[in-house]
Amino acid sequence: MTTRAVTTRAVTTRAVTTKAMTTRVRPRRGDPALGVIALVALGLYVLFIVVPVIMSAWKSLTNENPLLARADFVGLSNYKEMAHDSALAGSLGFTLLLAGAVTIVANAAGIGFAMLLNKTSLSFRMMRTVAFLPQVLSGVIVGYVWRYILARDGILDNVLISLGIIDRPITWLGSPHLAVLSVGLVAAWVLTGFTTVVHLAALQSIPGELYQAAMVDGAGRWQRFRRITFPMLAPGTTISVTISLITMLKLYDIIAVLTSGGPANSTQSTALYIIQLAFTDDRYGYASAVAMLLLVVSIVLALSVTALLRRREVDL
Repeated sequence: MTTRAVTTRAVTTRAVTTKAMTTRVRPRRGDPALGVIALVALGLYVLFIVVPVIMSAWKSLTNENPLLARADFVGLSNYKEMAHDSALAGSLGFTLLLAGAVTIVANAAGIGFAMLLNKTSLSFRMMRTVAFLPQVLSGVIVGYVWRYILARDGILDNVLISLGIIDRPITWLGSPHLAVLSVGLVAAWVLTGFTTVVHLAALQSIPGELYQAAMVDGAGRWQRFRRITFPMLAPGTTISVTISLITMLKLYDIIAVLTSGGPANSTQSTALYIIQLAFTDDRYGYASAVAMLLLVVSIVLALSVTALLRRREVDL
């Protein structure tokens, strides 16, 4: 047998062995293990999502109160009461304003930071980690840190006074308008880490040949952004905006620590109002009704925004 024949047989044997190993580790169709994993995931979803929603929907039809011996069925009375609840109207208005403003600001900032960090060097990879850091921190920690920064005679006031921008301390959390602005800026700061990562991933999926062709045609930076970058970011923007909106609609922890809903309930979100109804006023039934309202509002807004933004993806 010649050396060439031996070599050919060895290569063939190795290829067959590699293919067999690959075939063994590749999951087969109808693998029972995958079915078990799917059932476990479905069971957890039903247990922690579907069941609590059903229980909350049932409680919203009762007058459940831990101070009462039993809960009576009251039908739609809790929902009728919501129509005359000025505190609920105020909290819902603040929640919608906060969700809309923060979603726009955080996603605009996320696109900007993503374009700045869209480099492959080590320093830029480290800056990406720093940019995502606010999203990793607990909302309670963020609230305490920013409450210290925004306090009267706090870090921010001292810096602004030393730079000569202001001549006296500002009560950032003591005035209703400034408190709303402060909560919005802190929430946008946290959310920008998430939007930056999503848009950065979308940027890296854009073929470089498109930019090269545009530069050959004489397109400037603004034209390349308007004609290539912004349209091609559409799928990432849809995901980022939808998740940002849902996150802001149920925001609780940052507001609870930063302002506790004050001053004069100017920063009381709907989620914070639900917690107050349930654990301060002991009105579990009415709190459940408000929670169902928030759920419906979140679903309607999320589906509407998703459908609107997906129209930009049709031509991609």
